[in-house]
Amino acid sequence: MGPSLFWGLLLVILGLSLIFKIVFGIDFHFFRVFIAFLLIFFGIKMLIGHTGTRHFETKENDVVFGEKHYSNPDNDRDYNVVFGKGVFDLRGYDLKGERQRLKISTVFGASIIKLDKELPVRIKVESAFAGTDLPNGNSAVFGSTSYESPGFDDSKPFLDLRIDAVFAGCEVRTY
Repeated sequence: MGPSLFWGLLLVILGLSLIFKIVFGIDFHFFRVFIAFLLIFFGIKMLIGHTGTRHFETKENDVVFGEKHYSNPDNDRDYNVVFGKGVFDLRGYDLKGERQRLKISTVFGASIIKLDKELPVRIKVESAFAGTDLPNGNSAVFGSTSYESPGFDDSKPFLDLRIDAVFAGCEVRTY
């Protein structure tokens, strides 16, 4: 975002504030909007870099402004979906004879998690302003919920899946 875009948007906001005030009688607080716009502008500059040419630096287990499909992701890892979509195919997931841990966090995005019906799994969900649907029909919009598959036994190997969703949609499907 260059300086010309900044000043162009600033002039558009100033013009709109004058139109709202004169035509509609709505008092549009230009100074407050200007400060908010300035904060957004500098926040975006920090994210994309000062030159505007640097791209987001992400790890292979992060989805930012895009879409990724993971087939049998690694255990004991955290996966993050931010402003994007992540599809996690855990059908055929190998427990390797022990308890496996996987965490999927979704913020302003969507995640779809595909599970085998026979896979012993315990899912714990934390949601804030999100829609999270579990195979047994439980859902969470704000707060916590959990799910244990029919074959779950905490004394035997299982997948311990943690899901955090903030302003997001997350769906867990069994096949």
